[in-house]
Amino acid sequence: MKRHTADVTIVGGGLIGAWCAFFLARRGKKVTLIEKGVVGAQSSGTNFGSLRLQGRYPAQYPLSLRAQELWERLEDLIGDNCEYDRAGHLYCAHDGEESAKLQDYAAVSRSYGLEIEDLGRSDLRRRFPWLGDRIVHATYSARDATANPRLVTPAVARAAKAEGVEIVENSSVTGIGVRDGTFQVTADGYGCVESGYVVNSAGAWGVKIAEIFGETVPLFPAGPPQFVTEPVPYIVRPTVQTVDGSVIARQIPRGNLILTGYPRTASDPVNNRAPVPLHKTLSAMAGLEQIIPAMAHAHVIRVWSGIEGYIPDMIPVIGESARMPGLIHAFGFCGHGFQIGPGVGLCVSEMIADGETPVPLEPFAISRFSGSTVVSEKFHSEFDAEAVGR
Repeated sequence: MKRHTADVTIVGGGLIGAWCAFFLARRGKKVTLIEKGVVGAQSSGTNFGSLRLQGRYPAQYPLSLRAQELWERLEDLIGDNCEYDRAGHLYCAHDGEESAKLQDYAAVSRSYGLEIEDLGRSDLRRRFPWLGDRIVHATYSARDATANPRLVTPAVARAAKAEGVEIVENSSVTGIGVRDGTFQVTADGYGCVESGYVVNSAGAWGVKIAEIFGETVPLFPAGPPQFVTEPVPYIVRPTVQTVDGSVIARQIPRGNLILTGYPRTASDPVNNRAPVPLHKTLSAMAGLEQIIPAMAHAHVIRVWSGIEGYIPDMIPVIGESARMPGLIHAFGFCGHGFQIGPGVGLCVSEMIADGETPVPLEPFAISRFSGSTVVSEKFHSEFDAEAVGR
């Protein structure tokens, strides 16, 4: 078997793994990244592309804001802006109960320094006349943005490769062990990589790596159905999202409207499939018509989904293994990984190069699963029963 050496072996070539590789290489580390398919082919390349700040889990804000600063200088970092667009984000409520949730979200966002506008019905009609009458209240964050997920991970991987990272695609990891304090990572068709650190960024498959070292997470695979319409007149500038997540939509300048929404649907990581049932398309477009009536006659031209890893508390696993020194977990991002990806990569590089990171990562530790599992209030409303059942 051919043998290789590295300072760090990264398992998983999605956006998280690519950012980790990029920042580690910039710190002078010799990095090998191993991906079972091609980089960015799973959820990293099939998500909605939202860089939303408002409405996040409170403890995630330090990481999320650090990530947004990196997104805002994306082209300087990697040489490609990947259609980054600081278009803003409009969070919409249908009634008083939802409006109260918006107020709570906005208060948390403001406590971390984010500027949030509070918009009543008259303000909404004046500034966003294309909104439907069902929307009675919204909050607006001008700093929120979007980028093209199909472009980002390959671009970050190219930048990492230019920094000296060895990227191994179409090679499944068949074994991970430790010998004399050094990790031995065996990859099909490539050989064995010996390294002092392993980063577990394997997404929906990350729990399998954790279990090799006696750790586990109640992770299950699912995927948000995604839709895109034919080009229609360009009227929707910000991303529009309802509080209940039933409609999340953005329009790109060439006119196509990209749409997603809850509940998320089941996906199959064994057979690598994430089908979108027909009824999802019909219900999504019906919901869109209620929010943006001008889109009532738009035709859907393509549907897709991805395989994402979700955890009942809807919080990712980020940080050092509780059992194996040198193993760093970064998986189970519950649909939030696209926005915080560069921040995670930077933090992981600091953990390895400096022994610590200034961002508090304790809320994301894998050790939180040593007791009973907390279930987020959003959990049951955001998934089909079939997805949770898997």
